[in-house]
Amino acid sequence: MRLYDGGKAPNPRRVRIFLAEKGVEVPLVSVDMTAFGHKSDTVRALNPLQRLPVLELDDGTALSESVAICRYFEEMFPEPPLMGVSILDRAVVEMWQRRIEMHLLAIVGNVFRHAHPAMAEWEVPQIKEFSEANRPKVLDMLSLLNSELADRPFIAGERFTIADITAMIAIDFMKPARLQVPDDHLALMAWYGRVKARPSAGA
Repeated sequence: MRLYDGGKAPNPRRVRIFLAEKGVEVPLVSVDMTAFGHKSDTVRALNPLQRLPVLELDDGTALSESVAICRYFEEMFPEPPLMGVSILDRAVVEMWQRRIEMHLLAIVGNVFRHAHPAMAEWEVPQIKEFSEANRPKVLDMLSLLNSELADRPFIAGERFTIADITAMIAIDFMKPARLQVPDDHLALMAWYGRVKARPSAGA
């Protein structure tokens, strides 16, 4: 088993943090995305979408998509649970994971990919107006999260889950996208301080 890893990119980081929380070590194959290593024949053979991370199993099976890889490890190593502990809890975690992924992480990605000069060769065509159109959507989602976190410690409830990992990654990703959490979002920033203090955040 080996994990093709893309360094500081958001999705590879999500899997590394998930594994760190589980205490699971997987051999990493470092891929230089700045040199378009994810477009190599090796990665293309494993994932036709040419995206990272990719988990290659011992039998040659290749799993891509961050949450699918995390699901695989959740089933293999159920403790500590990061994707829910009951039928309802799993549904709530999935609900928040999807909300964060679709309405924060992806939107921050739109702002970054369609505005940052370094992404001009990646996002073709790069549409700066689309970047600007997505900025208010980020702020709307941050406001929602700030309100939700006023009465619970973590995104999906009382326990740290994959939803918190995705949200932390999204907020970290805001820095290169030149976005900021508003100063009055105190509950959100308190949550962010808690999750960033976890040892796994450095994975």
